[in-house]
Amino acid sequence: VPMGVLSCMKYLMFIFNVLVFAGGTCLVGVGVWVAVDPAGFQDIVAARSVLSAGAWLLLAVGIALSLLGFLGCCGALRRSRPLLLL
Repeated sequence: VPMGVLSCMKYLMFIFNVLVFAGGTCLVGVGVWVAVDPAGFQDIVAARSVLSAGAWLLLAVGIALSLLGFLGCCGALRRSRPLLLL
């Protein structure tokens, strides 16, 4: 495989993982917002228990995506196969 292709693939994987990290960070932000100030979402979701569970779900998924995106960025930059497989 030519070296230029590997270099391009490395940067494409890095960009993809940065997008995953940014999406996870946004989910964490929305989850914290819903957990701290649920009044804005009371009109959309009638049951408070559903709103609370949704906030915790957003936080969990966001933290997992942020962690995976960060590890993917590190794996792409260092060309670490185990980090990329994780």
